[in-house]
Amino acid sequence: MSVSNLRSMINRYLVRYPEERSVGQKFLELLTDYPDCFERNCEFGHITGSAWLVDPDEKRVLLTHHKKLKKWLQLGGHSDGEKDVLAVATREAVEESGLEVVVLDTEIFDIDVHKIPERGSFPTHYHFDVRFVFRSLSKIFSVSEESIDLEWVPIGDIHLRSTDDSVLRLKDKWLNRCWGQIS
Repeated sequence: MSVSNLRSMINRYLVRYPEERSVGQKFLELLTDYPDCFERNCEFGHITGSAWLVDPDEKRVLLTHHKKLKKWLQLGGHSDGEKDVLAVATREAVEESGLEVVVLDTEIFDIDVHKIPERGSFPTHYHFDVRFVFRSLSKIFSVSEESIDLEWVPIGDIHLRSTDDSVLRLKDKWLNRCWGQIS
């Protein structure tokens, strides 16, 4: 995947979600203004890839209790130079869960820009997160060193585990995509 492919994917995403134009514009500006935005040492911010990973029955999503951020979030991480954000999201889903996964849709499921607080010598910066949908082929996961814990959370109960606005938005998009069939 090239930068121009990612631009095209973001533009297609914005056709589906025109109300998210301002966040999409931030992504497009990052891609123009920061050619090193796929590297984590890009101090303004960098591209990350995440996975909305549902169980084989598509009734639960795997959330991580993130070790550094101390929040329940979707799986994901840094691009580390990889410009194929779908490959990044796939890698992160597998590394953080130990599960075999399949991509349910190669189009972007969600985009998010969020501030990451200063840590040590690295200043406050932004993660420009590109999210995709995956299904796990089993429910037996392993917790990586990046997580405090992992948990299969019933999609309708996500608000009981995570209050992060972007995770709640992912839940709403999933339920709308599935016509509300999952509880």
